[in-house]
Amino acid sequence: MAEQTNTNLLIDIAQDFYINQLTIADISTKYQVSRYMISKYLDEALAQNIVSISIRSPFARNQELERQLAAVNPGHHFYVLANAEQSNNDADRFYSFAAQTVQNLINPLKIIGLSWGDTVYNVIEHFKPTVKEQLIFTQFMGENGKYNSLAGSMRMVQKAANKYNSHYSTLNAPLYIINDQVRQLLSLEPAIQPTLTTAHQMDLILTTLGTIESLESIPSWQESLVALFPNLNRKEVAGFLYGRPFNHAGQFLINPIADKTFGLAIDSILQVPIRVAVVNNKFKSHAVAAALRGNFLTDLVLDEPTATKILAIHN
Repeated sequence: MAEQTNTNLLIDIAQDFYINQLTIADISTKYQVSRYMISKYLDEALAQNIVSISIRSPFARNQELERQLAAVNPGHHFYVLANAEQSNNDADRFYSFAAQTVQNLINPLKIIGLSWGDTVYNVIEHFKPTVKEQLIFTQFMGENGKYNSLAGSMRMVQKAANKYNSHYSTLNAPLYIINDQVRQLLSLEPAIQPTLTTAHQMDLILTTLGTIESLESIPSWQESLVALFPNLNRKEVAGFLYGRPFNHAGQFLINPIADKTFGLAIDSILQVPIRVAVVNNKFKSHAVAAALRGNFLTDLVLDEPTATKILAIHN
């Protein structure tokens, strides 16, 4: 009889803690038992299989795909969100997964560089608000020209900093400056130079991959495409990254000496220890595969269809 009474007590306490979500202090008061004993009873309920705990993460990863991708792309890290059996909003689920993954990478770091675009915007939108006052989000390239878009370069660092209650540093300059002398002198201006100095110390870059069509969607760049990228053959372009076009062999299609991009040089960008791209569009798979060939990235956050397509390209 005493054993049955003890079992009933364990059940009642477990229900109050796990189902009714009472605190241990509340349960202690309710049953007139010390908090130490309540903790022991909860442990006993687990040991006697009165309580069974299972965790169902909405962000299950396809570790087999990650392993296969890492095998053919040594030195890279992959985070692949597994397909859900049922999901009413795959995009929202993916961006939540990407945000969690990126925030885990950011956690021990100090200076984070951000590019632009809807994908980066949506990842930041899904960041879990936290306080890390010493963190700095910075631009490392000029403004992309989408001044009427929430996904513009400058707004990106401001939005991320708000999520962390931290600092941000902006570049009040356009992404491309055709005049070489103007571009060189502008980098020395007091309003510009501190951000470039900060960017040179970045621990991580968060970006996505673009296309030549995304560049041409901005009138000022479309009108100046020939001046920005002389002799560019559209058919050779696999994608855009860090403001520069690259080909399917993983080579940037620019002459470093004639690079019109304002901000950090490619060599400096590729020295940043962690360079994360978030991609959930299988039509960008060839661009991702090319970026991997060029070692432009270190980490990729992918959905399963995109990861599968990238692996098929390698095979």
